[in-house]
Amino acid sequence: MILFIIRLLIAVVVAYFVGRLVSKIKLPSILGWLITGMILGPHALSLINNEILSAGWYVALNHIFECSVGLMIGTELVWRNIKKYGKAIIITTLTQSLGTFLVVSLAFSVVFIISDIPVYLAFIFGGIALATAPAPALSIVREFRTDGPVTKTLIPMAALDDMVGVVVFFTTMAIVASNISEKKLPVYVIPLIIILPLIIGIITGLLGGVLLKKERSAPATVVILILLIILTSVIGAFCNNYLLPSPILNFMLMGMAFSGTFSNMVSDERLNQIMDNFNPFLGIAMIIAILNLGAPLDYHLVLGAGLFTAIYIISRGFGKYFGAYFGASVTKLPDTVKKYLGLTLWPHSGVSLVFTGIAVSVLSTPAPECAKIIQGTIAAAAVINEIIAVIAAKKGFEWAGEFNKKDQIV
Repeated sequence: MILFIIRLLIAVVVAYFVGRLVSKIKLPSILGWLITGMILGPHALSLINNEILSAGWYVALNHIFECSVGLMIGTELVWRNIKKYGKAIIITTLTQSLGTFLVVSLAFSVVFIISDIPVYLAFIFGGIALATAPAPALSIVREFRTDGPVTKTLIPMAALDDMVGVVVFFTTMAIVASNISEKKLPVYVIPLIIILPLIIGIITGLLGGVLLKKERSAPATVVILILLIILTSVIGAFCNNYLLPSPILNFMLMGMAFSGTFSNMVSDERLNQIMDNFNPFLGIAMIIAILNLGAPLDYHLVLGAGLFTAIYIISRGFGKYFGAYFGASVTKLPDTVKKYLGLTLWPHSGVSLVFTGIAVSVLSTPAPECAKIIQGTIAAAAVINEIIAVIAAKKGFEWAGEFNKKDQIV
């Protein structure tokens, strides 16, 4: 285990310096971290091999870091600051999420009818496609100190988007499984996947609000915050392993609920102080979260990417962009949000790989050929889309004029 930890630390150091090099050519550091994950992952140099990725200690550690990254979302969910755009954000989330589901499902339905492939597979692709991986966009927000209408819309939307994604995907899979598979998903799982992380985060967040409200030294603040994050992750892991049929809880959502709760219990000044003290740990958490995103990606699949992969990437990008554009137009959000929010919503692979694993598990026995189509398409799309998406998200913030607008990174 000690050797594996050393290897992980080496990977973090390498990713940090590769990120610095990438930033020198005006690209986001996250692209360097993502590429480092792929190169050091099990499909290339294997410094981070499958044994590490599947180890219990690594999974637990990654949950803690995912929960930590959730603080970037939760600390922006201060009701006194977001109530002005709350309704608009909810509506725009629904239009871009459900719009993506419809566009991807429709595109694949046409192709599958022509190709004589079961049409239900098109709706599974739609369910996988609608979710957004918030970590890449949040990393760009942090690195380039973005602030403005696009940033303020995206951050709370990242949390809501995951909730909509979970509901649509698991509802779709439950309907498909009930018709073709003996491996049925229990009905109670769908609401529980969303409600449980929120409950866990709110409970530990209330404790955090009590402990963090009083001004403390920087070391004391960081220790309290890290201990509370670990507590949140431990409770989440227990629920994952003992209350659900498979470990599918969203730890970033827990971190969001945790930090959103205590953020509404402390003053703005104290909140800025807390996050300023926590910033070094958050930086490490971001690198490890992105390394974990990149490591499972097999770059060899790029060479085998075919028509289905192209359809998936293009239809998903179209759905995200124009769904966000439509929602922002209807709710009269600023022009920059209409034009550029959709670009920041393209990052996807972390969520897509989790959903793909679940879909393959359900389809592997009753429809193995369909399982192979999903696995091959999403695996290739994850590599190609994530590189394109990181660059597109960076350009979205840049074209919106939101770079270097935040004096203090929180």
